[in-house]
Amino acid sequence: MITIKEVEHVAKLARLELTEEEKVKFSKQLGDILEYAQQMNEIDTEGVEPMSHAIPIVNVMREDKVVHEFSREELMANAPLKENGFFRVPKIG
Repeated sequence: MITIKEVEHVAKLARLELTEEEKVKFSKQLGDILEYAQQMNEIDTEGVEPMSHAIPIVNVMREDKVVHEFSREELMANAPLKENGFFRVPKIG
């Protein structure tokens, strides 16, 4: 079980201001979470291979093919500001 003092410490680290009612509530909730985590630690996982996802994930990617090559004029057509065939951007700094 998590004590009120521990909840206050965590709240201070997170820069949270809690009411007394919230401290009691979170003390119980955090205690329940830790109790559940402890139950998970008691499960026999001997022979269970570690995994990163519960179901297999396959990344399907298509071949990278050029469909249409744009000319410089086509690319620059919608540019709000242009100069000597380049995009003109505001000076920084």
